[in-house]
Amino acid sequence: MSTRYVSGQQLARLLGEIPPERPFYAALARAVRALVLDGRLPLRIRLPAERDLAAALGVSRTTVTAAYDRLRDEGYVESRQGAGSWTALPPTNMAMVPSDRADARPGADRERFGRAHAPDTPGLIDLGCATPAAPAVFEEAVAAAVAELPRHTGGPGYEPAGLAGLRELIAARYAERGVPTRPDQIVVTTGAQHAFTLLTQTMVEPGAPVMVERPTYPHALSALRRLGARLVPVGVNEGWDVELIAGSMRQAAVRVAYTIPDFHNPTGLNMAADDRAALVEAARHADALLVADETFAELAHDPAAPRVPPMAAFDTGGRVVTVGSASKLMWGGLRVGWIRATAPLARRLTVAREPLDIASPVVDQLIVRELLLRVEEVRAQRAADLLRGRDVLAAALRERLPSWDFVLPEGGMSVWARMEAPVATALSEAAQRRGVRVVPGPVFGADGVLEDYVRLPYVLPPDTLREAVARLAAAYQEVRAAPAARPLPAYV
Repeated sequence: MSTRYVSGQQLARLLGEIPPERPFYAALARAVRALVLDGRLPLRIRLPAERDLAAALGVSRTTVTAAYDRLRDEGYVESRQGAGSWTALPPTNMAMVPSDRADARPGADRERFGRAHAPDTPGLIDLGCATPAAPAVFEEAVAAAVAELPRHTGGPGYEPAGLAGLRELIAARYAERGVPTRPDQIVVTTGAQHAFTLLTQTMVEPGAPVMVERPTYPHALSALRRLGARLVPVGVNEGWDVELIAGSMRQAAVRVAYTIPDFHNPTGLNMAADDRAALVEAARHADALLVADETFAELAHDPAAPRVPPMAAFDTGGRVVTVGSASKLMWGGLRVGWIRATAPLARRLTVAREPLDIASPVVDQLIVRELLLRVEEVRAQRAADLLRGRDVLAAALRERLPSWDFVLPEGGMSVWARMEAPVATALSEAAQRRGVRVVPGPVFGADGVLEDYVRLPYVLPPDTLREAVARLAAAYQEVRAAPAARPLPAYV
């Protein structure tokens, strides 16, 4: 059983105002079940004693006992005499739960719902890939980069830390955002995924506990599983509950915590400045390294809106390491990312990456440098395109799928939509048959929950988005009309 636990007061705060239904124990059981299914209440976390939760909610202990009994009957709570009760999933849900250890087959989620299942089928609409086309100034940037290339061909072409000119520009961008940074604190990588993998391979030992958000970026989960890390999920569907996160860090003795504070992928949420400061403080108390993924940080739909300071702005002890990328703002085909860290850690990472890929491609780095020199123009075009796509997608969802719930994000590239039934995996399969690819919620979690969510990027043209939602609505109607899945009996 996990060493993590939630107190009566914490669970009462998560539950919020429980609907005044009768019997109340049934409403309480439904509310706890919802917290488990949407990831805000982790699996295998010890629940408060019945008397403690009853006191926190202001109800009788008998009511809480009846709610726990119902949850046990449904498979969402397990108990053992003398050990207490903890959250679980019923057997039909557990079939979808990936292991958080290295013996989970790497890339299983990606193989089932990723690019391998997005063939070049005529008419297929791919809502699985949240990456837009290149901006209008791309050709000019390529031409300028090619003109610059001869200045670099006299040497070997290997710069393990990255081209000096590019590192200077990246460092200057951090300084503009309130985080003084020297070029020797920057390591240019072959994309953000390479940056994260390099970091974790260097900093995470097999079996080490690593905190991850639920939901989060699936390829980060895959990288951690390959390392044999022990995943410690914390729910962020409704935002960051820093008190619970800090408790999880302490209880699980977390050594590394991975967060996406800027226009979170997939929820689109933006972490408030106070929460960033509190999370850095929690990492300090837990003696944990905080990896902040800023892949979406430049994708505000209103480029003129005030920006929340980066996570590193609240760090005074070198505890925050930042990952950035050119792929979302500029173009996915530019495999250039970077790490911002202390200078000693940057040197360590530079040495560690040499056996993997030695250095990133020079031409790609030169193109990114040229685009950074035009970054405000790129940001403005990207913001206008994404805002138009977001509004078209939202209007289509409200028309075709009015029962779905979502919050309009102020940045990023996707809507995190919640259905009224946990059918995301079945919907993904039905939608594929109708010519639209969509990634179901469980792919973004570490433990099989989030079955009532789907991520819907809005990077495609408006007419394509409208057609995608029409097909998705037909697939959803098909799935809702199908009989409920039941566990099959065993034959021996």
